[in-house]
Amino acid sequence: MSTQANSSASVHHDMNAPLSHYYIFTGHNSYLTGNQLSSDCSDVPIIKALTRGVRVIELDMWPNSTKDNVHILHGRTLTTPVELIKCLRSIKEHAFVTSPYPVVITLEDHLTPYLQAKVAEMLTQTFGEMLFYPGGDCLAELPSPEALKNRIIISTKPPKEYLETKPFKVKLKQSQKEKDIWDEEEIWGSEPPDLEAESDADDKNENRSEQEEEDFDDSDNKLLKNSAPQYKRLIAIRAGKKKGGLKKSLKTCTDEVRRLSLSEQELVKGAASHGTDLVRFTQKNLLRVYPKGTRFNSSNYNPLVAWAHGVQMVAFNMQGYGKSLWLMHGFFRANGGCGYVKKPDFLMENGPHNQVFDPSAKLPVKKTLKVRVYMGDGWRLDFSKTHFDSYSPPDFYTKVGIAGVPADSITKKTQVIVDDWAPVWDEEFIFPLTVPELALLRIVVYEHDRSDKDDFGGQTCLPVSELKSGIRAIPIYDHKGEKYNSVKLLMRFEFI
Repeated sequence: MSTQANSSASVHHDMNAPLSHYYIFTGHNSYLTGNQLSSDCSDVPIIKALTRGVRVIELDMWPNSTKDNVHILHGRTLTTPVELIKCLRSIKEHAFVTSPYPVVITLEDHLTPYLQAKVAEMLTQTFGEMLFYPGGDCLAELPSPEALKNRIIISTKPPKEYLETKPFKVKLKQSQKEKDIWDEEEIWGSEPPDLEAESDADDKNENRSEQEEEDFDDSDNKLLKNSAPQYKRLIAIRAGKKKGGLKKSLKTCTDEVRRLSLSEQELVKGAASHGTDLVRFTQKNLLRVYPKGTRFNSSNYNPLVAWAHGVQMVAFNMQGYGKSLWLMHGFFRANGGCGYVKKPDFLMENGPHNQVFDPSAKLPVKKTLKVRVYMGDGWRLDFSKTHFDSYSPPDFYTKVGIAGVPADSITKKTQVIVDDWAPVWDEEFIFPLTVPELALLRIVVYEHDRSDKDDFGGQTCLPVSELKSGIRAIPIYDHKGEKYNSVKLLMRFEFI
């Protein structure tokens, strides 16, 4: 009996394809310690993200009060700043502790040309030969993760003049709080569909700085010429322009690689109207999706819509916790946890008439996964005797389900085993899968409470593509994604 759930604990995907052929473990506002409005900026969450395997770190750069230095800051006056150089040094020290594959730093730039030159000096002095230089104005094709081992890649929009903006206050309505919670429950519920398109009112609440960062006009080319040349030379992956509507923005170009960013709402709307255009764009270019600006509590969204359309950079608030983030952790357990997961071939291949994969098409069942949950143990070692019930042993049950394309997404659960620290369920569940390449097996244990909300007993998510047939002892994790010392489930996997 193996204690490994996946087929290989080491890197086993082909790492020699262009960067655009991979899903990349991506953080959003990587420097924040908590919520999006008032938490501190620090290098601590950056270090934590890198050691977990995150490969894309976002830094939001603003001038200090005297405009002679650069701070990492969010919302400018709502958070406590941290020095850029401190964050860069922490990235250098921890970038390749967990994975040797490249780290991309996405810079959100609010700087004058003078400060851009100062940033260029900081980057070159800090990273030295670790920095990847594009060697020209733009890249016609992205290098591979293998070719970029132990390299730092800079990605940003064409430099833009620093704009004076007044701090703004946003009040989170109760309905929006409920909507964010509903998003998380939807993913873990009995029949998780795609995220619904948000209302126009939500669009108006979109984080202003995100919109300013990603929407450019024709004046950007002039600003680019006037910006610090040493800064421009460092930009290996340039953020493209959203101009003339999404369809026009997604029009592929043969002579350069671009990175385009969309909010989660824009992605959902784009998936409904331009799904195959998104897939075609991501065959060569990079697409980044970021959380809507009203997620002040650092919650996240359903990543599966983006993955099904080939989106490489699904940016998540790693400082937040919740069921969406459990899916992200599980997805990037694949390929040895190196932070790069090769996209399925069907997203990269064109048909005889140059057609691409259509995520909205109905597909036949490709593979069926049979899961048997035998028993669980270890809670008595990791929890106090009174953690679940004051006077009796806990009453455990397990939810087992699939997170994937809508046709595959479902949740089932075992019976409740009463008064037992080592429950034996011995129940089997069958999951037909149309797109097993993107499916995650999600497992969560609860302790049934007759008079209150059921208590959380642990969770894990496992990439179906990495499951190995046979009996396995599956490690279980807490709310934050930290592995329990002793808690495990005994399970059997079989593909039919």
